[in-house]
Amino acid sequence: MEKRKVILVTDGDSVALEAVQVAARNIGGRCISASAGNPTLLTGQEIVELIKQADHDPVVVMVDDRGKKGVGPGEMAMKIIAEDENIEVLGVVAVSSNGKDCNGLKVTCSITKDGTVVDGAVDKYGNKLKKDKICGDTLSVLRGMKVPVIVGMGDPGKMDFKDEIMKGAPITTKALEEILKRTGYLH
Repeated sequence: MEKRKVILVTDGDSVALEAVQVAARNIGGRCISASAGNPTLLTGQEIVELIKQADHDPVVVMVDDRGKKGVGPGEMAMKIIAEDENIEVLGVVAVSSNGKDCNGLKVTCSITKDGTVVDGAVDKYGNKLKKDKICGDTLSVLRGMKVPVIVGMGDPGKMDFKDEIMKGAPITTKALEEILKRTGYLH
């Protein structure tokens, strides 16, 4: 059986859900809407089962810790998904939270609120930062995981109205596309 191709998004609130649903459609992917929640409500194993039932790849999944310190439900779900032998995580859209007490996670690149792909990190509003590490509450578990591409971005569906659902969630879409390009999934 061929592994399911999955993109993880580290946000799950109601606005992010709508933006991710639109962006997944824009790239021809499938969004597991039930994975949304602030924090993530489903277990990693429940999400894995939903991934396996999805019509086609790529499958986009949301995970969220709702600011919980330490390993929260979103991170636990992410770890279970990434370790499943039938799933290949193509990449992670790492959503910035503007956390002050954070070690940060190095990103492959980020998408600014204006849709520019930049080296380094962005803040919650999609502004480029002078550092290459992003802060977010659902990111610490990624340090121990082998993920080929990590794309940073601000709040999905927001960022000074630049990623609105009515506009087609262009920044969230671009983040998903960047993962597909960099992994060779999108030719």
